[in-house]
Amino acid sequence: MPKIDLTVNVRHEPGGKAVPTSIIWEDGRVFAVDRVLDVRKAASLKGGGLGVRYTCRILGKTVLLFNDDDSWFMEK
Repeated sequence: MPKIDLTVNVRHEPGGKAVPTSIIWEDGRVFAVDRVLDVRKAASLKGGGLGVRYTCRILGKTVLLFNDDDSWFMEK
């Protein structure tokens, strides 16, 4: 499967909303999530799986993060 498994730091808000705050890359580098632009249920067409897709801004780039049963990943 063409996906990158990630560790994601998440802030849990009242009402159960989960907001990713940073990602930890495979080599240990940490990147802050500048902004969450969109959250919706969606399938990862490249990586497989169905869950919640977070459209985020990280270092000025739009990145898609997926949460599938508490497993976080990005498409390659």
